[in-house]
Amino acid sequence: MPHLDGTALGLAWVLPFAGLLLSIALLPLLAPKFWEHRLAAVAAFWGLAFLLPCAVRFGAGTAAAEVWHTAALEYLPFIILVFALFVVAGGIRIVGNLVGTPATNTAILALGSLAASFLGTTGAAMLLIRPLIRANAGRARNAHVFVFFIFLVANIGGSLTPLGDPPLFLGFLRGVDFLWTVRALAGPMLLSCAILLAVFYAIDRYLWRFEAAPPPSRLPRQVRIEGLHNVIYLAGIVAAVLASGLWRPGIAVPVGFGIAVPLESLSRDVVLLGLGYLSFRTTAPGIRLENAFTWVPIREVAVLFAGIFVTIVPALAILRAGRDGALAPLLALVTQPDGTPHEAAYFWLTGGLSSFLDNAPTYLIFFDLAGGDPAALMGPLARTLTAISAGAVFMGANSYIGNAPNFMVKAICEECGIRMPSFFGYMLWSGCVLLPLFGLLTLLFFV
Repeated sequence: MPHLDGTALGLAWVLPFAGLLLSIALLPLLAPKFWEHRLAAVAAFWGLAFLLPCAVRFGAGTAAAEVWHTAALEYLPFIILVFALFVVAGGIRIVGNLVGTPATNTAILALGSLAASFLGTTGAAMLLIRPLIRANAGRARNAHVFVFFIFLVANIGGSLTPLGDPPLFLGFLRGVDFLWTVRALAGPMLLSCAILLAVFYAIDRYLWRFEAAPPPSRLPRQVRIEGLHNVIYLAGIVAAVLASGLWRPGIAVPVGFGIAVPLESLSRDVVLLGLGYLSFRTTAPGIRLENAFTWVPIREVAVLFAGIFVTIVPALAILRAGRDGALAPLLALVTQPDGTPHEAAYFWLTGGLSSFLDNAPTYLIFFDLAGGDPAALMGPLARTLTAISAGAVFMGANSYIGNAPNFMVKAICEECGIRMPSFFGYMLWSGCVLLPLFGLLTLLFFV
């Protein structure tokens, strides 16, 4: 199969990706009606802005092969997993008389942060976002609740096991022990969660003072779960993802352009689609209706990330070229003059790129740059792998597109009438809250 040669690409090839990012950031503010109705056209425009010059410069076969490779091995597995979790979690309705007080919100964020390591960041986010929306529906100032939800549940909370976030799962597939992430990342994760929960509680308590106090209730807090059978489907999704990493039959199914999909991956995707279908067919329509379930959020995510997955192809090719690519000066920062790894640089470079690029391939690029030997990376180079892992998982929270559930949470919130921060507004939050935290983690763990 013809591959795009990263050594032959200049930084100009990254312009379509930058253009798509700017479109996501600016068009909802400058032309909201246009963005709402022409989102797919914008994504297609920037995708073609890369593909057409690529076809002219390197041949139509290379351009088509890159798109199909990205679709078959990266985009479709990604969107199938997100789709299955979206449908199954949308069939679980957590109801009760919860009120979004600072204590209740903090407790939900803490629970979600823990659940993310076992259900995955997407699974935990899809399960808890709607109950959190309902609990805070009566508050005039509530967008900050969901910003911190993205920080904690959709990102940092998923760092204790390979089930939590795709980069860690890829490390597991490369030979990193399943429990290594608990040992290595428990300190940074627990410290980060504790600080963020404390900061959130302080902010939420301050803003709560300006809310109209709800009438006192003499009823005890009650929580009820409807559509409970979907928990079985949710467990099935987790099991299917885990099994795809453990079962290696050594069989691959050709899908064209010289690309073969491993049987374990194909089987996982079929199971995930089946579980999503069963959930939709076996869940009472009233549950999804009360959950305000619509297909709009998953459609937006599917369209935008299709554009993102296409336009990041040259960026990832340049990174894979390593010291022979246009980003060689940047990559040289991860090695100190004596040849030893620079852990702080690994943390910030992996994290900085994971803030905007897909954090899974970014993790693999730096994993290989650090030697790619799991035994060494869990032994004498353990701090290096910890820096790479923490950067990929934690800093996915820096922007709406840093991790898949970020944009999904935003879309669901806006579908429910919550005014979420703009692209740059969200990054103002992450810059003010997360960057100082990451600076502290650098001093404590990577210097």
